Amino acid sequence: MPEVYASSTAEIEIPFHDIDIMGIAWHGHYAKYLEIARCAMLETIDYNVPAMRDSGYAWPVVEMHIRYAQPLKFQQKIAVEASLVEIENRMKINYRIFDVASGKRLTKAYTVQVALCLKTNEMLFASPRALLDKF
Repeated sequence: MPEVYASSTAEIEIPFHDIDIMGIAWHGHYAKYLEIARCAMLETIDYNVPAMRDSGYAWPVVEMHIRYAQPLKFQQKIAVEASLVEIENRMKINYRIFDVASGKRLTKAYTVQVALCLKTNEMLFASPRALLDKF
C-alpha cells in the first residue's frame, strides 16, 4: 500500500445535466468529479491552484486512468476520495468513488500531474520545493 501524503473526500450529488440517454452519468463527467476531490485534497496542504501559480508552477494532468466498475445515477450521492500517493517526481493521486448510502465502491481512478515552470514553460523531472516542503 503506498504512503498517503494527504487525502480528502468530497461528497457530490449527481445532477440531471450529467446524465446521458442511458440514464447514467456520462463517462466524461468523471474527470470533473475527480477534479472536485483533487481540489479539496490540495486545499488541505495549502497548495491549491492559485498557490501553485504563485509558486511559479503549473501542474497539468499528463495521465488519467478510470475503472468504471458501477454506473453513477441521477441524484445518487457519491463520496469521491482523493489520496496523494507520490510527490518526488510527480503528483500521483489515487481516487475511489463510493455510494454514500451503501458504502459500495463504484469507481477507481488515478491521475498523474507534473510540474511545469511558468517562466520557461519547461517540464520538471523532479517535484519543486514548493510541493516537497509541504511534507
